[in-house]
Amino acid sequence: MRMYDLIEKKKMGEALTTEEIYHIVNGYTHDEIPDYQMSALLMAIYFKGMDVRERYDLTMAMRDSGDILDLSSIDGVKIDKHSTGGVGDKVTLVLGPIIASIGVPVAKMSGRGLGHTGGTIDKLEAFPGFNGALSEEQFISQVNNIKIAVTGQSKNLAPADKKLYALRDVTATVDEISLITGSIMSKKLAAGTDAIVLDVTVGDGAFMKTKESALELAKSMVDIGKRANKKIAAVLTNMDEPLGFAVGNNLEVIEAINALKGNGPEDLMEVVYELGSQMIVFSEIETDKKKARALMEEAVANGKAFEKFLEFIEMQGGDASYARDINKFAPAKYVIPVEAECDGYVHALKAETFGLASMSLGGGRETFEDVIDMSVGIILNKKVGDQVKKGEAIAYVHANDEAKAKHAIEMIKSATEVSSEKCDHMKLIIDIVE
Repeated sequence: MRMYDLIEKKKMGEALTTEEIYHIVNGYTHDEIPDYQMSALLMAIYFKGMDVRERYDLTMAMRDSGDILDLSSIDGVKIDKHSTGGVGDKVTLVLGPIIASIGVPVAKMSGRGLGHTGGTIDKLEAFPGFNGALSEEQFISQVNNIKIAVTGQSKNLAPADKKLYALRDVTATVDEISLITGSIMSKKLAAGTDAIVLDVTVGDGAFMKTKESALELAKSMVDIGKRANKKIAAVLTNMDEPLGFAVGNNLEVIEAINALKGNGPEDLMEVVYELGSQMIVFSEIETDKKKARALMEEAVANGKAFEKFLEFIEMQGGDASYARDINKFAPAKYVIPVEAECDGYVHALKAETFGLASMSLGGGRETFEDVIDMSVGIILNKKVGDQVKKGEAIAYVHANDEAKAKHAIEMIKSATEVSSEKCDHMKLIIDIVE
């Protein structure tokens, strides 16, 4: 079959067959189809879309382009959690140990941060010596032994996605629902777990800015998961403001440690408990979500969740003494308040700008080669709906460079809205797709 004919077919809005989709994915992965033809096909898909069968075939072809992990030797229902990204998102650091302490196997593959969203592996590397690149054998053994392991994606896990995403990124075809679904779900299905819980973030700091687009993506991913015979659910969570109070690697890790000790921000814990109760239900340890949440709250209250976190860090080579004594984390040189310019109520803390401000301090990457400054970031002192007085700190900038701090302060001010009118705190759980 000729790639020219397949481009023409999709250009005319016709559905590609399963055989044609596999031919395209395999041909491009193995450098048999040139970038210029693949770019043309991506743009045709962007404008004409794919039906649900094509979408499934694309996902499975991308999954089958590399290794597929066999986790059958792990006891119990293996569960992965995936977030579509956000600002201040340290959910995995809190959720994973809680779930594992209850006896549910958490087999998590995570990425690194790029742009205004942070990466779980980067945050875990705040613990000196932490190994975020486990072999398949180490990964399986660790989940069997302590019920949790978090590792970076294998280089040969869905390699088609890595190559296709790089092309989508430079051809303005990233934001197409079938292509997004294929990208996320091919990696999740290749990771070999029995169940997947998706945190689909919505709002200013998320990839999907509206509830409508997020709901469409959630339904698409859940449909693919079910077609692949996985237990799967998606929770739409609010990302109009940063999650929790901390933005930045060390700062978020400290917040996660405090959360595991029972002192977590209300919004963070609401997301953790909603996602976690779904994971426990999938595991069949408990089939009632309210009872599942009670199990999680108990694991935090009795200290088992924090003990599991220490065990997890140590098992992957990290220095867990930092979790026992958070003063060991290196602080930033400067801590500067961002003061409110009038009395009133906080109406907006635009998450994306807060993420970009943290990145500008050195807390994130513009390219994968950039080195992260682990100590910098932002600590919020107020959340949307809170009352504030003129001169009171809305946030604190943690910086190692005064010029960068000044720039970040201006960004934060531009992202903050204060009004004399009262407003409600943000609703965290927007919708659930099962």
